[in-house]
Amino acid sequence: MATLTVPVTVPSPAEDCEQLRKAFQGWGTNEDLIISILANRNASQRRLIRSTYSQIYGEELLKSLNDEISGDFERAVILWTRDPAERDAMLANEAVLRWKPGNPVLIEIACARTSSELFAVRQAYHTLFKRSLEEDVAAHTTGSFRKLLVPLVSSHRYEGPEVNMKLAKSEAKILHEKISDKAYDHEDVIRILSTRSKAQLIATLNQFNNEFGNAFNKNLKSDPKDEFLASLRAVVRCFCCPERYFAKVARVAIEGLGTDENALTRVIVTRTEVDMKLIKEAYLKRNSVPLDRAVAGDTSGDYENMLIALLGA
Repeated sequence: MATLTVPVTVPSPAEDCEQLRKAFQGWGTNEDLIISILANRNASQRRLIRSTYSQIYGEELLKSLNDEISGDFERAVILWTRDPAERDAMLANEAVLRWKPGNPVLIEIACARTSSELFAVRQAYHTLFKRSLEEDVAAHTTGSFRKLLVPLVSSHRYEGPEVNMKLAKSEAKILHEKISDKAYDHEDVIRILSTRSKAQLIATLNQFNNEFGNAFNKNLKSDPKDEFLASLRAVVRCFCCPERYFAKVARVAIEGLGTDENALTRVIVTRTEVDMKLIKEAYLKRNSVPLDRAVAGDTSGDYENMLIALLGA
């Protein structure tokens, strides 16, 4: 499902480091060489390149990149080069410190990662910022959003296929009662959305649809301007069908008034090694245009080349 392309014969980390060092030296930076190496190495290979670069040259690779490149290209390269858990911790910290209602980053990290991946993100957050992610989310969010986001980022969901249909029927009824009463931030609603396994939650939502004649998310559209309702819908979409969720994020980033480079970069660098093929299929089905072509038409230069490389072109 990944779109990352790694050469059949991969140079040693020392050889990659030597080539990267050459890309940084002389008149101007060789951006194409940087892309050809880093955009074609998986997470474990990039980790080795970073550690080897530091051992050989006595400098963190990310610092060298920061000194040599800039703008959206720099952000894409540096986010991609980071270890996935470290990257998510950085993105989460940015989202917390600049938090505002409607920011989906924390929801994406909590809902589109496995339980073990989310645990690794929390560990990386401890290491980088000397605080817990839960602590910072609680400190910087407010009201209903705090009630939702703290349990989401704290969750350790079961990931097995088992489904309890009796529980699904019971919790579908609970969801219907609370939504009918407009108690959108009720503890039962948040408990169900933040703790149930994917298989169990999908069974509950299917039961909701079958018994009450309307999809759960449609019941959350009573006020299109309500950011909390939009966040609840994002939780359901991102957790239950991440490829369709991220295809929509990419489409909005590209088709809006001006490109949302941060959102587009986030989708591509975080999903390239996960399910980007599925996202591309969902994007094509929904928009009748390949994602590669849409990205190429809305970006330019080294930034465009980096994203297109990660998309597998």
